[in-house]
Amino acid sequence: MLAAPIHAPLPAALASLETVVADAFALVMQARTGVPAKTAFAVANLLQVSTEELAELLHLTPKTLRTYRETNKRLAPAAGEQVLKLLALARLGGEVFGEAAAFRRWLGKPAYGLDNQAPLGLLQTSGGIDLVADEVSRIAYGDFA
Repeated sequence: MLAAPIHAPLPAALASLETVVADAFALVMQARTGVPAKTAFAVANLLQVSTEELAELLHLTPKTLRTYRETNKRLAPAAGEQVLKLLALARLGGEVFGEAAAFRRWLGKPAYGLDNQAPLGLLQTSGGIDLVADEVSRIAYGDFA
């Protein structure tokens, strides 16, 4: 059975953010107002990362993250920005790799262009997400150096 491509229409929880993640200014403004924790779980599902991995990326405990979701809390601006940038990265990864499973495998393996670091480990900071997105863009254009 083939996995669904990431570039398929976004789930309802994420569809309203499609234009936000395409514009850096809109992304920052949205992060400042707060991103619902449920959005973080939807992005984690899109990237095929566990709750534990998501919590680690956002510098939260899994329990705190689940509590935020259950009580409809919004993430702090820095964590919200990360979630929105992860959504943009998932969209880019879907375009380049074609399906969530292939992109997820790539995230877990050392990447030559990232000093042989696994991209997933770099997603803990906004700058790390940018580095991984740049590497995915290089792959898209066939620049592996």
